[in-house]
Amino acid sequence: MVRLEELDINKKVISLLQNLGVTKLFPPQVSAFETGVLQGNNLVLAIPTSSGKTLVAEVCMLKAILDGRGKALYLVPLKSLAREKYDDFKKYETLGITVAMSVGDYDSPGTKLREADIVVMTTERADSIVRHKVDWINEIGIIIVDEIHLINDTSRGPTLEMVLAKLIQMIKVQIIALSATISNADEIADWLDAELVKSTWRPVPLSEGVYLEGEIDIFEEGRYEKKSTRQIPRKYKDEVTDIVCDTLDENGQVLLFVSSRKSTIAMAKRLAPSLRKYLSRDSIEDLLRIAKKIGKTPSSPDESKTLAKLISEGVAFHHAGLDNQERALVEDAFKDNLLKVVVATPTLAAGVNLPARRVIIRDYRRFEQNRGSYPIPILEYKQMAGRAGRPKYDQYGEALLIARSESEKDALIEHYTLSDPEEIYSRLASPTAIRSHLLASIAAELTRTYPEIDALISKTFYACQNNQKNITHHVESALVFLEDGKLIEISPAGKYVATPLGRRTSQLYIDPQTAILFRDVLAQTDEHTQLGMLHMICHTPDQPVTYVSRTELEEYEVFVDDNSNEFLIEPPDIEEEHYVDFLGEVKTARLLSEWISESTDRDITERYGVGMGDVHRFVQSAEWLTYSASEIARIINKPTHIPLLHSLRSRLKYGVRPDLLELVNLRGIGRIRGRMIHNQGLRNLTDLYHVPINDLARIPTIGRAIAESIKKQLGADFPSSPTSIDDSTDDEDLGSIQTLLEDFT
Repeated sequence: MVRLEELDINKKVISLLQNLGVTKLFPPQVSAFETGVLQGNNLVLAIPTSSGKTLVAEVCMLKAILDGRGKALYLVPLKSLAREKYDDFKKYETLGITVAMSVGDYDSPGTKLREADIVVMTTERADSIVRHKVDWINEIGIIIVDEIHLINDTSRGPTLEMVLAKLIQMIKVQIIALSATISNADEIADWLDAELVKSTWRPVPLSEGVYLEGEIDIFEEGRYEKKSTRQIPRKYKDEVTDIVCDTLDENGQVLLFVSSRKSTIAMAKRLAPSLRKYLSRDSIEDLLRIAKKIGKTPSSPDESKTLAKLISEGVAFHHAGLDNQERALVEDAFKDNLLKVVVATPTLAAGVNLPARRVIIRDYRRFEQNRGSYPIPILEYKQMAGRAGRPKYDQYGEALLIARSESEKDALIEHYTLSDPEEIYSRLASPTAIRSHLLASIAAELTRTYPEIDALISKTFYACQNNQKNITHHVESALVFLEDGKLIEISPAGKYVATPLGRRTSQLYIDPQTAILFRDVLAQTDEHTQLGMLHMICHTPDQPVTYVSRTELEEYEVFVDDNSNEFLIEPPDIEEEHYVDFLGEVKTARLLSEWISESTDRDITERYGVGMGDVHRFVQSAEWLTYSASEIARIINKPTHIPLLHSLRSRLKYGVRPDLLELVNLRGIGRIRGRMIHNQGLRNLTDLYHVPINDLARIPTIGRAIAESIKKQLGADFPSSPTSIDDSTDDEDLGSIQTLLEDFT
């Protein structure tokens, strides 16, 4: 059996790991290192959460770097995971290893990344790097693919699959794929020509069970006979509260999964009164400090203020509608064992490493607008259940489903507790996905002929799971679409080449359908309005949009009628299937319009029924698409649209009216401070240059430190001050301002 100190790697690495508390290897890690992975063999490591996947990847990355085989590329599906890994890998800088992260700006080649030894990227950012044909790709010696099972995801899977296929075609590289346990991990290993290590071993044993009327039937993971039956004392009116408090009585923490955002808030409120007795005086003080960082201003959304109050009581909710700062505060407080319970939607299970003593899945059904109510996949249940058991804290972890009848209990045990997760499948057959990735490969000159396209597709997981007839049909259909859309053409030499529009579409990382829409709409007129442009952005397949509820239908039907002359895209007839979707696009365009008109967070979230996380997602996507539209306008020689698009992009970035654009370009000046300065008659940089620094510092929300920063950026002289913070601004105000700055800039 391989021991840590016997690994074939630089002794400084082993010494550092030992200093970090790694004293021995887990059984799955031993099995992984026995495959020859340190000698460059490919590996698929399919083991549970907290079983040591990342350590294997880290040791292999360091081995490749220190042996001179090249830099390491670490691929993750989410930005939150990228930041988590980047922060974690910085511990290796003491060995002279440099670490970089890149998760955005799809139109940048990322030349600065050349200097890094370890580059952490989202899959989409890696795809954009390949599309830009950067030469440092040839320096990659090892690729780590975290969460490889997300190939099964309809939105992210095709990109992950094609990025790997392109890199395999372009360079000779070692691949290590990490995954939770999946049923057909052997197929993934065959695809990647890799050794497979598959295990259910955990450092903290997991039990799975189903609760019904005060009693839990408990099963050991992977075993079909019932392990035991446990009684839960009934102390409260609500059974979920009983189960939660039973865990807290043993000094555990709870992750509670429910089906909707509204349910996370309602459940957290229901639990809060019962948690006070589990909080120490010190933890209450710490929680109050965290709570003060959220929802401090009068214009903060009510949901943020509710979250702050609940955090102070030891419980929080977590869903995609929270902004980045709120999510990070909740996650960190739970990791630090300050929060006792987090009530979340299932998105948390795939987002960050957040284990708990007990995981409770209250809702195993989900509702979607166009699909209705349906049971979640077993794979998703297993991901949630796998969060049970905190290494270094718990002797065991427990995942519970909640039943409401004896027959439902039996069904849950059979379908979820005792079943293996579904096999995963390639999602590359999606017409949208295959069009986009074929265009990208042609634009990057990776594939110029049909045999070259065939060779690239043959390296995908899709090719491993489908027959040639199906593959040919989907590829030929995609090529016809791209030719008809004038994104590619066949050269006199009989080769596929991207047109200028096709090449820029690929570089901008937008859907081919989006580029065609922009071209056709912008080419047909020189006239435009703000609403028309914003709706055009929201009509693309790349822009996330909200939906119109039944109670809002009449309002938006009237709005469309009243503003029909502004739309660049003809509204469908009211009887048409897509009419409600069109109204959702219009609603999102109105939301964006309010954002750039400086409406407050509270007004936007309440008026449109969304969270600030949603607003930021809508805004960031629209900002990029507005830039992309200006680039398409340039290519098709329609310059009349470009000034408005450039202005809209800047206003979306900062959330301001046009008169603030000059001011908010200063570092540290967002929409709040910018408006305060403007209201004092300081309209431009020249005014700021000449205003006395003491007058500038007296403006609400500015203070001495910000005033000095402004003057330094403008190159203006000013008298030095004995203090860097204006006496009129106390610490609490500064915290509020910092929160606003993070939200708006």
